[in-house]
Amino acid sequence: MINQKKFIVSHAPFWHDGSRIISRSYNTMIAALPALLAGIYLYGFPALGVIALSVSSAIFWELLMNKVMKRSATVGDGNAALVGLVFAMLVPATLPWWAVLTGTFVAIVIGKQIFGGIGGNAFNPVVVAMAILMISWKDLFDFNEALVCFNLNFEAAYPLASLKHFGITSVDHLALTDLLLGKQTGGIGATCGLALIMGGLYLILRGMIRWEIVFSFLGGVYITALIFNLTNPTLYAGPAFHLLTGYTLVGAFFLVPEDASSPVNFIPMLIYGAVCGLMTVLIRNIGVYVDGVIYAILIANLVSPLLDKIRPKAMGKVV
Repeated sequence: MINQKKFIVSHAPFWHDGSRIISRSYNTMIAALPALLAGIYLYGFPALGVIALSVSSAIFWELLMNKVMKRSATVGDGNAALVGLVFAMLVPATLPWWAVLTGTFVAIVIGKQIFGGIGGNAFNPVVVAMAILMISWKDLFDFNEALVCFNLNFEAAYPLASLKHFGITSVDHLALTDLLLGKQTGGIGATCGLALIMGGLYLILRGMIRWEIVFSFLGGVYITALIFNLTNPTLYAGPAFHLLTGYTLVGAFFLVPEDASSPVNFIPMLIYGAVCGLMTVLIRNIGVYVDGVIYAILIANLVSPLLDKIRPKAMGKVV
């Protein structure tokens, strides 16, 4: 009698570099530490509280879903903690506790678990959570509130909001070195460009994220912003401004290259990153939202499976 076995696998193509989930999770968390420490230094204990609640609640929702769906516990792989940590990087230190719980619930339950868990999600879980929160309670993401709440001693209202509402003259005084060093308001772990670049280079050198996606995304932002700026320099900011403000750098290293929702083939990765960069600047310059990174990634996630069908022709001939 023939012994038949049935194998159920996910949609091709596949990518495996030999690393384990737990290794990728903890290396990514290590890479996020410099940016988070910069945020804690700037905003103090409220930022630390948001980070702690975000990570712990994400782990709780993961455990709860494991129990409800009768699956083995998966919190040991560190992915739930990573989701909570990245979510905390994007939100303001003034975010209320109930919004943190709502965000991590959406990320873990809706963005991840209902798709079958890690690796099965079509969209980046953190991006899904951020999109829903920003649409539902946009006032919670008024980063300029931090200037009053934390008595910050530098003139750095949320740059993208200033540009959107008051034009290019409102951000002309901002030095790029100040933006690079985090002298601007924003998400807890999204303001210090230098810290984010350090963490991103660590991930690339360790092989935890694909450089093709990172550089094509940053290139897409740069080229699109440059075109706008050359067209009308009195209306649109230059590419360096767009690279160092908002969620650009945290998106490049911690959101866009997320494994399950991004392509694995070389040409699709370049297209995917470039589309994210292009849409980011388009939304910022001519859209209704202040920062386009979150929605640009969602759009790119939609087309990621189609992009991965672009493959080079097989060599040889049919016999």
